Amino acid sequence: MTHSNRSCHWGFTSLIIFVTDHHLVILLIWHKTTLTAKMNPMASWRPMYNHDLSAVMLVADEIHPGLPEGASVFAERVELSPEGCFVLESRQEICGYIISHPIPPHCPPALDTLLVEIPPTADHYYIHDLAILPSFQGRRLAAEGIKKVLDVARNYRTTCLISVYGTLAFWRRFGFEPGMDDTDMSAKLRGYGNNAMYLECQNTTEQAPV
Repeated sequence: MTHSNRSCHWGFTSLIIFVTDHHLVILLIWHKTTLTAKMNPMASWRPMYNHDLSAVMLVADEIHPGLPEGASVFAERVELSPEGCFVLESRQEICGYIISHPIPPHCPPALDTLLVEIPPTADHYYIHDLAILPSFQGRRLAAEGIKKVLDVARNYRTTCLISVYGTLAFWRRFGFEPGMDDTDMSAKLRGYGNNAMYLECQNTTEQAPV
């Protein structure tokens, strides 16, 4: 029996031809792993720096078109709480971010408001914003970023946030539950949209699994 083979490659597909004495066999192989890697490149979290802010604002504008905040807000958070600010980077492009910082008890800032300083009474840790571009969602990258923030928040009594877009079920995975909702809090929540909720998680030595 004699045989030979030839192979060709086009992008994500290979064509392999086997020729024997009695048969011609053609194999068309789709390289799913390669295609998936190219469509969903690796991404990882790293600290946020001032030179990231223009790219961070592009992500914020896409994810939060109805909840805009000025670039000065992001710049101030990085200056006051650099250990709580991260970007999600893929191929040197910013595809997500997290902003977080300490606040006084039950005093989350109003939307698009400068803090001026972190006061000495700040014993709650506030997750100000988490945003990831749609093409990078659903890959547990949010959980990885939240874990980084919760590691910083362990030094504080309580971690808190304002949940928007009806995301209570998501945040419950990390131990967050609805917190106090007095008149002042209700006024702030209205600025974050109809579904906004103030959530809290009491910090312990072991955070909820991600």
